[in-house]
Amino acid sequence: IRERGYEATTVEQIAEAAEVSPSTVFRYFPAKEDIVLTDAFDPVLERELRERPADEPIAESLRQVLRRAVVLGFSAEPEEAVLRTRLMVEVPAVRSRMLESMAATGGMLCRVIAERTGGDPGDLEVRAFSMGLMGALTETTAYWAERGHKDDLADLVDRTLSVLTSGFSGAPDAGGMPS
Repeated sequence: IRERGYEATTVEQIAEAAEVSPSTVFRYFPAKEDIVLTDAFDPVLERELRERPADEPIAESLRQVLRRAVVLGFSAEPEEAVLRTRLMVEVPAVRSRMLESMAATGGMLCRVIAERTGGDPGDLEVRAFSMGLMGALTETTAYWAERGHKDDLADLVDRTLSVLTSGFSGAPDAGGMPS
């Protein structure tokens, strides 16, 4: 995909490069977009959120876990992270599939947040916060990619969490914080 582009790369070519059959690729990745998007982020996020102190505010737990995930996830394979986020912005099919994946992550967040706060995963407030966070993180990633990946992604995630937990008070000032 990096060499030929997303549209010009076939599943058959990917299978050949991986030295497996196309049917094997499809057994693990139901759609071509999943090859780009599949990662082990959700189980790690869930485990680490559950390991945070029970009395810690959920927003702080999320901040700590997401910052760690960004640092580990994007520093381990930075070229892959940049390619994934670039494709998310440039290829509608990848973005669409990513939104489906984020909905599943949001469902997991609903369960963890409900447990931590004593609510129910189906409560409007739990769902609104969880899915709002997923939408905000999607836009944070798109913003990062659209700006050439030049910003520090962990700082952008911090800014996003600040807006979600403190509210939006207007356009950011020159330092990146809402005024």
